Amino acid sequence: MQAAPRFQIVAGIDYSNTGDLALERAFELATEKQNAEVHIVHVLQTYGALAPVELGLAPTGADPAMISDAAEQLRRYADRKLQEYKARAASGPKKLFERAVSHLRLDSPAQEIAQLATDLEADLVVVGTHGRRGASRLLLGSIAEGVVRLAPCTVLVVRPKTADSTVPKIEPPCPQCVEARRATNGAELWCETHRERHGRRHTYHATDRVGADTNFPLVLPER
Repeated sequence: MQAAPRFQIVAGIDYSNTGDLALERAFELATEKQNAEVHIVHVLQTYGALAPVELGLAPTGADPAMISDAAEQLRRYADRKLQEYKARAASGPKKLFERAVSHLRLDSPAQEIAQLATDLEADLVVVGTHGRRGASRLLLGSIAEGVVRLAPCTVLVVRPKTADSTVPKIEPPCPQCVEARRATNGAELWCETHRERHGRRHTYHATDRVGADTNFPLVLPER
């Protein structure tokens, strides 16, 4: 009887908390699958996060000693994380996945994670994200975004449950502006304070109600 094909999961790690979370999730998913294995990949950057794929740069050489040190660091990390997971799962009813393999690659993390998934014909890629926006997103979220764009298979992006305090928050509407809209049935959008601040940046355009193909009023009634 032919054995079931392996379910290949690629987990991208960077030794951060989100990388740990991605690897933990990859282990969990592998445990749930039959004949699964996890491929742990760390990319030793010699450029920025997406420089080769975005700028068309050719990969550069790296110091052999640096590569050797990075490979040993990855080996120790993978062994430690696997032993920790096995210890936590020892009392569980499910059998652990068959094996894990660690891979060290160079240059662009997004491109190399996606390339490994392609090389292995992977079924799933798991990566972490810090969930930041703006400038922080460009530095810390672009790898996950790049993997989603480049990977040949499903990509699971995981993030910590705790909210990032650096993410800008959307403020609630100004109560005075809300009251002004209600009091004028929408004719005025802003309160006096915000009218001075926003007024020059907004232009009101009226349509010809007589010639329009609709009976809707210009100002919708208050609900």
